[in-house]
Amino acid sequence: MVTKLRRRTTYRRKLQFLPTLSNSKSVKKRSIVLNVLLHCHKLKLKLEGIHREYQNLMAVRNQYVTLLKHIEIPREVKVEKVGEEFVVKVSCNKGGDKLISILEVFEELDLNVLQAKVSCSHFFAMEAIAVARDQQTTDIKEVTQAILKAIEKQGGDHI
Repeated sequence: MVTKLRRRTTYRRKLQFLPTLSNSKSVKKRSIVLNVLLHCHKLKLKLEGIHREYQNLMAVRNQYVTLLKHIEIPREVKVEKVGEEFVVKVSCNKGGDKLISILEVFEELDLNVLQAKVSCSHFFAMEAIAVARDQQTTDIKEVTQAILKAIEKQGGDHI
């Protein structure tokens, strides 16, 4: 008898909790249970919709990444002389040790790099400000040709 009473009270407590899950205003047990089941079914449908949308977004992302891998970035080196400083901008396909070979070129030409920004997310891009160590005259064409040779040597990057 006592166990029956305990079961009934726990059942009533659970039944009192159910309307809060489904925002049900009903007091009938059957109506409450049906509302909760309906609410669960709606949540399941929403979850399936979100899952489908996620799958579609992942497919679009994968296509985008595949396209980015096949894009050929034209090899470009721009060197400007501003006062005593050389402003160097490089962009090309990534691969190889391009940064190292470009820095070696700077060293061979006796240039100190004051500031540099490098990005390798989808292609190699670099902006650097360099100054000649000695007050020797280094030509813009010389710097440009040396960097182009270093890029070509490293990546086998062809125009």
